[in-house]
Amino acid sequence: MSIENTAPAPTMYAVESPDRLKLLMERTGTGSSISSRGLAEAAGVAHGTIGALMAGTQRVVPEPKAKAIAGVLGVDLLVLFVPMERAGRALIPAQAGT
Repeated sequence: MSIENTAPAPTMYAVESPDRLKLLMERTGTGSSISSRGLAEAAGVAHGTIGALMAGTQRVVPEPKAKAIAGVLGVDLLVLFVPMERAGRALIPAQAGT
């Protein structure tokens, strides 16, 4: 008998804009700047993820990563990220359906 994992998939969050991420990295909530490597280490995410978010080659991360990144930058989650929902195969902003 197999036990299926019934936990729902985490909500995905898209970066509002790579430029906003870069701006927030230049002046974090403490007033200091942080490098992409420093942000990755402090948030507990891969350096490649931060680089891809900054370059715009990756837009979406799971909620725990989005919260960690926003937390290190000292901003509210929704200042940097937009919650996403799956609609078929496309990602759409969660608030678009309301």
